[in-house]
Amino acid sequence: MGRELPQRDFTDEDTARFAARLRASLGLLDELLSSPGFGGGERTIGAEMEMFLVTPDGVPVPRNEEVRALAADSRLVLEVNRYNLEANLTPVPLRSRPFTALHDEAAALLDIVRKAGARYGAEPYCAGLLPTLRPGDLTRRNVSSRKRYALLDDALGRAGRGLRVTGEQRCRMRSDTICSQGAASSWQVHLTVRPEEFTRFHNAAQLMTAPVLAVAANSPLLLGRRVWDETRIPWYEQAFGQHRRRFAPADRRSGFGHNWLRGGVRELIEESVTRYAPLMPFNSDGPWDRPARPGGPPALEELRLHLGTLWWWNRLVYDPAGAGHLRIELRALPAGPTPADMAANTALLTGLVLDRAAREPGGDLPFALARENFYTAARDGMAARLWWPSGSSAPVRVAARDLVMALLPRAAAGLAGAGVADSEVQRWLGVVEARVLAGRSGAHWQRRTHRALGSDTAMARRYLKLSATGAPVHSWPAPRPSVRPNAKVRTVT
Repeated sequence: MGRELPQRDFTDEDTARFAARLRASLGLLDELLSSPGFGGGERTIGAEMEMFLVTPDGVPVPRNEEVRALAADSRLVLEVNRYNLEANLTPVPLRSRPFTALHDEAAALLDIVRKAGARYGAEPYCAGLLPTLRPGDLTRRNVSSRKRYALLDDALGRAGRGLRVTGEQRCRMRSDTICSQGAASSWQVHLTVRPEEFTRFHNAAQLMTAPVLAVAANSPLLLGRRVWDETRIPWYEQAFGQHRRRFAPADRRSGFGHNWLRGGVRELIEESVTRYAPLMPFNSDGPWDRPARPGGPPALEELRLHLGTLWWWNRLVYDPAGAGHLRIELRALPAGPTPADMAANTALLTGLVLDRAAREPGGDLPFALARENFYTAARDGMAARLWWPSGSSAPVRVAARDLVMALLPRAAAGLAGAGVADSEVQRWLGVVEARVLAGRSGAHWQRRTHRALGSDTAMARRYLKLSATGAPVHSWPAPRPSVRPNAKVRTVT
C-alpha cells in the first residue's frame, strides 16, 4: 500500500484486465513457491513505526510533507493524514541482537523527526491513538496529498459512517471518509517466513497476538473519552466502513480472519483473489509476469497491490526483492510509548510465534475462541481473561497477566532457538516482565493519568515529556487520581 498510483479513474476494461492478471498470478504461484532459492534466505525482522506530529500540548500539526522534506530521509513516508508519518526501519537478521537494532534505529528516527519538526513546532508522538484529536481533525481537508488515499476513499464509498466504541465511556462519530483511520498509529512487525512453514507461523501468530496485545495496549483514549485499552483495533476496522450492515462478516476486508489456515500461502492468496473485488484496478505496463529484474522472481505488481487492500491484523506480504520471499506482517501492536516498549513487545511476540510454530501445528483452540481472545485483549488489556489450550482437556480461561508470565520462558526458548543472544533475550523480555509485575502498560498509565489530571492536553504533555526520555512505560510515575464523583458518560458527535 505504500505505492503511489498515477491513475485516479478506472474503466470496466481496466477492472476486467486487472482481474484477469490476478487469476493468472495464481497459475504462477505454485511454480514460484517451489522454485529453488525462493524464500530460503536468512530469516529477518523489520518494522514500520507510525507516529503523530503534535505541538508540545499534543495538538496535531498537519505538516507531514514539510517535516519529511526537511528531514530528507528516505525511510520516512507520508501516512493517511497530514499529521501522520511512518518510518520504515531497516530489516535485520533474526539473530544476535535484532531488537536492540530496531530500538536504536527507531530512537534515531524519532530524533530526526524531532529536529526536522522543530521548525514547524512539531514533535513525534508515538501512541496507538492521539487523545487530543477532535472530529474536525478527522476530515478530508487533513488527508495527505497522495492519490492512493483518494482512491481508497472512492473505492470504499463516501457514504456516512457511524463509528462507535463503548468502554468505560462511550465515543461515537459520523464520518464520510476513511481519514478517520488517521487517528490510529501502529508498530507493524515484518517477519520473513519460508513457504513450507507459512501455515504453522500464520496460525502461531493468530494464537499469540492476543496475550501480547493485552500487555502492550496503548490506546485507551479516543476523542477525549476513555474506552477500550486498545481502542485502535475497533476504530481502525470501522474507519474502513467494515462495520456497515451491507458487509457480511465473510466479505470484510479487515479484521482477525475467518479460520485457522490449512492450505498455506496458496489458500490465502486464492481466497484473496476469488473473494474480494479489486479496489484499485491499476494495471502495470508490460507483461503481467515480467521479472522484477533480469533473472529475478516475477514482480506480480497487480497481486501485491491487491493484497495491500486487505487489512488483516496478520497479513501475507509477497516481496520480489533478491530471490524473493514471503513475510507475515504482524499489524496488531500499537505505536509507543517508547522504542524500548516497542522493542520489548516485538521480542515477546516474535519469540512466542517462533516457539509455537516449532512445537505445535496450531489450531488446537477453536478459532472462534482465538478471535474472541483478540477483541477481549483489545478491550480489557491486562485485565483480560483469555481462552487457552490445556492439552487434552477443554480450553480454560486465564488472566492475561498470568498467561504472559507463564509464556515468557516459551518466548525465550523461541528466540534462543533462532540464535538471539541470551543478553538480548533477558534485556527485552525483562522489560515485559517488569511491565506485567508493575501492572502498568501504556494504556494503564494513560487511563490513570487522564483520570487524575482531568485533561487530554495535560495528559498528552506529560506523555510527550516522559516518552522523550526513552524509559519504558512501566517506570513512568503516574499521578494519584483525585477523589471525584463518578463522571457522567458523555458522547462525542
